[in-house]
Amino acid sequence: MKLFGTDGLRGRAGEFPLDPASVRRLGRELGARLAARAPGGRVVLGGDTRESTPRIVADLAAGLSQGGCGVAAAGVITTPGVAELVLELDASAGVAVSASHNPYEDNGIKIFGPDGRKWPDDEEELLERALLDGVDGDSAPTPAPPDPDPGLVATYVSRLRASVPEDLASLSVVMDAGNGAAYQIGPRALSRAGAAVKAIHVEPDGRNINSDCGALHPGGMARETRASGASIGVAFDGDADRSIFADESGRILDGDDILWIVARDWKRRGRLTPGGVVASEWTKFSSLRSTWITTGTSVVLLIAFGMIASASSSGGGTSVVDLALSGSTLAALAVGALGVLLGASEYTTGMIRSTLQAQPRRLPVLFPRGCRAYRSRRRRRPT
Repeated sequence: MKLFGTDGLRGRAGEFPLDPASVRRLGRELGARLAARAPGGRVVLGGDTRESTPRIVADLAAGLSQGGCGVAAAGVITTPGVAELVLELDASAGVAVSASHNPYEDNGIKIFGPDGRKWPDDEEELLERALLDGVDGDSAPTPAPPDPDPGLVATYVSRLRASVPEDLASLSVVMDAGNGAAYQIGPRALSRAGAAVKAIHVEPDGRNINSDCGALHPGGMARETRASGASIGVAFDGDADRSIFADESGRILDGDDILWIVARDWKRRGRLTPGGVVASEWTKFSSLRSTWITTGTSVVLLIAFGMIASASSSGGGTSVVDLALSGSTLAALAVGALGVLLGASEYTTGMIRSTLQAQPRRLPVLFPRGCRAYRSRRRRRPT
């Protein structure tokens, strides 16, 4: 496919395929396909805080309506929030408008099916073909975006809170929203869970999303965590499907740290099944990488999505972790982040770091010569 990638469709806002006519055509094609399968269905529609997002949402809503689908407008909401609302509302599909960690000039469209999972590749290919082949002379101006239903965000927050069986009253948290989709939902969800929250970078202006803040630039969050004496810090990217943590000393935690916190917590609660922890080959834990299947520690080394946990890394450095807890279909703002915080909540301030020091010995990640990660790392090597 030329337009759709692993994270949907992305590009420069206002340019093909994110120009108004193409976005409306995409909405019409999607709406018509959904209406043919389930007449009277509706699509959950929401997005991040980029200045282009309301326009794209408006054109999508117009196209979906023309195609025969209703729209449940969520307004500013995280990408995982769209997927979760699809399940909650039994919707025909969901569409999140965001370019995630990209700069504000970019935007994107990610489609979820009725199961809350990414739209199948073969279905995306049909939509892409319609975008590449279709020329309908649509020059209508972009309409006003649909009025968001505030009850949808409230429903999502309640769904997140229900996924955390205990409160986080013992935890003080610094939360960096990256001026993105989590700027209201993040503090609200963490506060509902009982945590004392200090929120930073929660003043989006349409252009400052991901700008020197959030998961792409977690240093500010880490420094604030240490300076404020918080128990832990968390930073989200623009659509809050990625989170980076720091301990109370301001040390940024990598994917192995997160696996360790959650696995210890699950074992303590009796939730760690005989299948153990599912991780990728990027983990640096020596006990996890000794063999592909280590029966002694019940660890299966797989790249897993939507199972227990997935740890990935760019070039063997600090890894990014996606957590799928409580049956969630996507690494979610609080289904993932609250799960990590819940695992940390058994510790008082000053104890998380010492607990992490009890981790197994780590090994460096080595890449076979010629593999993509090896070539990527070679390109980044300073000259």
